[in-house]
Amino acid sequence: MSKKFKILFLVLLVAIIFASIINLNTGFLNLSFKDFFLNSPNSDIAEIRINRVLVMLLAGISIPTSGFLMQEYFRNPLAGPDILGITSVSSLTVAFYIFFSQDIVLPDFLQNSFLSLSAVAGSLLLMLILLSASKKFQDKSYLIIFGFLVSAFAGAVVSLLQFYAENQNLKNYILWSFGANNMVTRNQIYVLGILVLLGLFFSFKTIKPLIGNSLGSSYAQSLGVNLNRLKMLIIVSSSFLSASVTAFLGPILFIGIVVPHFCRLIYNPAKIWQQWILNMLLGMLIMVFFSIIAEKSHIPINVISSVFGIPVILMMLLKQNKA
Repeated sequence: MSKKFKILFLVLLVAIIFASIINLNTGFLNLSFKDFFLNSPNSDIAEIRINRVLVMLLAGISIPTSGFLMQEYFRNPLAGPDILGITSVSSLTVAFYIFFSQDIVLPDFLQNSFLSLSAVAGSLLLMLILLSASKKFQDKSYLIIFGFLVSAFAGAVVSLLQFYAENQNLKNYILWSFGANNMVTRNQIYVLGILVLLGLFFSFKTIKPLIGNSLGSSYAQSLGVNLNRLKMLIIVSSSFLSASVTAFLGPILFIGIVVPHFCRLIYNPAKIWQQWILNMLLGMLIMVFFSIIAEKSHIPINVISSVFGIPVILMMLLKQNKA
């Protein structure tokens, strides 16, 4: 492990801690130390802020990791978690639930649970379809095209549902799509944490084969890399990581593309293990920072991520065009 990586690791870790402390102290009320650790009149508000920081840290781990795996596997710096349609299908299943469950009377906590489960169920269904389709598509580009078609189809169906939806249902869907990190409960964070851990377990299994894959398919096979198994692990890990965040925070776009790009700028892109770790650290820092901006400006975090990501991706395209 190089000295530069150790310095980057420590700098990012310290920045994450400071940003998390600032996030905990951002809001309408100024909280004291006892509000977070002792019973006080503001303990409920303190718990909401702790949940807010925890969910941002988990999202910062999940989305960049998914984007990093996609970019390394497809060898495309513009690949992201939504490239295979996972985010779009999760949004579609949530739309179905919101638009067709208005006649079902459920307690609020059950409604939130079913809303999250619908997103996860949609992504897992697509994961099975992708695993089946990947056996027929040997060329990586065909899998990207398939994912693009799935995303387009899901977007068209969501637009159709919005066109015929009642006003309240449409409002509920739009609010979900904006994301609300203050509304995530501790029990939901436990579920999110389990899904993220599953995704990280499968992503850990992909790192070593990705090192061989980066040298070319033929060379990877000569090293004993099972390319079909690698493809399946990439799909499964990205599905768990993307779906878990989409379920609880809505579709957060562009972060999965931008963070891996920044990590390659600040450290050697050939060091896959270190790049994976840097992606998680920088992702956590950016998501916590976005959460602070969202609390200060009252702008939805998904809007902030898009405003941040679009110009960065545009600069990436212009840079590639010059190269």
